[in-house]
Amino acid sequence: MNVADSELVASILEQNDFTIVDNIDDAEIIIFNTCSVRQHAEDRVMGRISNEISRKNSNKQLKIGVIGCMAQRLGKKLQEQNEKIDFVVGTDRYKKLPEIITNLFKNPGFRSDTVVNNKEIYEDLYPIHTGKLNAFVTIMRGCNNFCSYCIVPYVRGRERSRNAEDIINDVHKTGEQGFKDVTLLGQNVNSYNYKGIDFAELLRRVNKIETVKRIRFVTSHPKDLSDEVIEVMANSEKVCEHLHLAMQSGDDEILSRMNRGYTAKHYYSIVQKLRKAMPDIAITTDVIAGFPGETQAQFQQTYDLMKKIEFDYAFTFKYSPREGTKAAEFNDHILEETRLDRLQQLINLQQDITLKKYQDQIGKIKEIYVEKVSKKSIHELAGKSRDFKITVFKGDKSLIGTFVNVKITDAVGWTLKGKIVK
Repeated sequence: MNVADSELVASILEQNDFTIVDNIDDAEIIIFNTCSVRQHAEDRVMGRISNEISRKNSNKQLKIGVIGCMAQRLGKKLQEQNEKIDFVVGTDRYKKLPEIITNLFKNPGFRSDTVVNNKEIYEDLYPIHTGKLNAFVTIMRGCNNFCSYCIVPYVRGRERSRNAEDIINDVHKTGEQGFKDVTLLGQNVNSYNYKGIDFAELLRRVNKIETVKRIRFVTSHPKDLSDEVIEVMANSEKVCEHLHLAMQSGDDEILSRMNRGYTAKHYYSIVQKLRKAMPDIAITTDVIAGFPGETQAQFQQTYDLMKKIEFDYAFTFKYSPREGTKAAEFNDHILEETRLDRLQQLINLQQDITLKKYQDQIGKIKEIYVEKVSKKSIHELAGKSRDFKITVFKGDKSLIGTFVNVKITDAVGWTLKGKIVK
């Protein structure tokens, strides 16, 4: 989503006579697009800004700005952390960037604009896609779920869906530009609704677009993933057999404290429906270890459910309190040592499961979208299967941007290896 917003900002600036430079040494303006999901993300931003201060010391005209979720959350406080920051602009105010930056050069002085606009969907703006083969198309902005650990609703505002026809046009145009793999984006795509067109119907319409070959989407919320969406996924030629579905916990009491809106049993039933409709589907997830109040028995419930489901991959995190969220106010936080220990147990479990899942692919023939030359050898290519597994194989770089069939011969780490077959 940050990539998509950066592409949107690039479009806004270029339409107003700004030019994106290839080399940071040539920049007169450096903009940091930020995330606030975890404190670690914010700490990295401040560290990176500090690394660029030397440029400002040698170039008095250089302007440094912060946009995105961290800007929305902290606003003017950011300059208190680093006085070299010239401007801070929130998630709903990107259209104001050209004016803010231009005025900075005319009348130097810190600027901040973090006004919330729960109707802003950035109509009539086509992003400058920075990828060469894969593209993101935002279908909605904001979030209404208010999970107790999550800062997103406070920095992204309320849910609002884009005009379905605009989305269709954007996907079509993206395909015409050579992007054959398109990902539809939203904090909770399953709740998309524009004048009666829900997410299932949007998927049907996008599936008919001739200029693209693969359709993906993130992120899905379990409480809103309908049987109809599963049916559309199974029956749509271009919608890929991969779903990222955040579980977060396998214990009902913890899920309730997280305000997730579903039970472990309901989550497992969704997984069963998905695998019945699409036996080869890859399911990935997010899991939090050490949420406030989590007992050893409740953690074991999560561990056992992960073991039972066997996700293809899991993004596992220790709980990180975010100021302003409900969970940060809980008085039963888990010791750091315990959180880290539980996290490591989940990581070890998932590593074993993922290796098994990948080894099960050996002998299969998979359609691969060739994306680049492999990092480890100029004689090998790399790309992704429909179920989002990175695959490496020998081939000429002229195949980049095409689809090839590859027979899987090995699984190394989180990578499949194979050879092209006709």
